[in-house]
Amino acid sequence: MDFLKSFSEKHPAAARWIREGGLFIVFSYVVTFLKYLLLTFLPGFFEGIVGQVEWTWPGIQTKVLDVPFTLAIIGNSLADGGLAFTLANYTSIFLGECINFPLQRNVTFRSKGPVLPQLLCHFAGTIAVMLIMNLFTCIWNPVTAAFGIPDAVRNIVTTVATGGVAMVIIFAIDKTIFAEGFGEKKA
Repeated sequence: MDFLKSFSEKHPAAARWIREGGLFIVFSYVVTFLKYLLLTFLPGFFEGIVGQVEWTWPGIQTKVLDVPFTLAIIGNSLADGGLAFTLANYTSIFLGECINFPLQRNVTFRSKGPVLPQLLCHFAGTIAVMLIMNLFTCIWNPVTAAFGIPDAVRNIVTTVATGGVAMVIIFAIDKTIFAEGFGEKKA
């Protein structure tokens, strides 16, 4: 422990980055795991409510590696779960961020800044990441399915890959919005 104390005293900025980065990763992976668990049963639950309905935007039919798919920034083709999977995915993201935001704000970054502006910026960043990840998965899922990759493997890779990209982007956002002085009026 003397090494950590010594390192922290000699390199306070580096120690802070390591602490924040470590906690951010741990909390993010726990939340990602919870989202993955939700995605094991929520699509079936929502399918029982809305049925099998395709819901995409812009919904452009195209091909990659001669595999046809529906290009979607929002929603999913029926082959990728349709509206039921979209609702399940958005629900898991929302519930995950209801856990993630307060953990990151209060524990990781120890922020005392204004909650509403922080929440709105975090929410906007989460939506941007979600749209980018949806675009990725609308291509990834059909292409990997065409090559015979099992659903469980695709879901794990999708969760880890999209979660990893989301972590980098959201960490940059959180590092900014939870910084001392964020949202304070300049004199």
